[in-house]
Amino acid sequence: MTYVSLTNMTYAYPGSSSDVIKNFSLELNKGEVVGLLGQSGSGKSTLLRLIAGLEMPKEGTLNINGTTMVSDYQYVPPERRGVGMVFQDYALFPHMTVAQNIAFGLHGMSRVDRNNRVSEMLALVKLEEYGKRYSHELSGGQQQRVAFARALAPKPMLLLMDEPFSNLDADLKVSIREELRELLRISGITSILVTHDQEDADAICDRIIRMPSLVLA
Repeated sequence: MTYVSLTNMTYAYPGSSSDVIKNFSLELNKGEVVGLLGQSGSGKSTLLRLIAGLEMPKEGTLNINGTTMVSDYQYVPPERRGVGMVFQDYALFPHMTVAQNIAFGLHGMSRVDRNNRVSEMLALVKLEEYGKRYSHELSGGQQQRVAFARALAPKPMLLLMDEPFSNLDADLKVSIREELRELLRISGITSILVTHDQEDADAICDRIIRMPSLVLA
């Protein structure tokens, strides 16, 4: 059964007469990791922003786990979509510790439950001893793992990853890709990876969609 469905998604930048994304459709099964592969300007990062609710499409529908998030008659705000996102620059809060970063999205939980969830996520990304450190005290690979832990902590229905390896050197990228693939397998979370790197997509994804054939630049 389809878990995530985008149908005829169309988007143009404000003030532009041409569509950067036109009639894009995509379906994901639960637990599937799909890669969107394409060069800069192909619209792949914009598509993630549409799914997350950070942009509004001109046309199209989005359904996640049986709930319509966007249609001609429906719009669910970002905070209610159950979508986690890992940004290219990790976007960690520099004034917060690792543990505080991970706990940031855990609203409505008791202190005990929140602390337990943070501990679970630190263990998942193998950073149990780093909870009290700040982002500037971490390596690039460790910062990326914290970003994934923060995105996964609220148990989102869908995880979006926007070029998550672009700030890592080549040697580190290989090991981090392997770690991420295992993390996604363990968590079983449905995911979309945006990248311009074929090796990234091959290492992580169950299925790859090449954006130039589907999206107008």
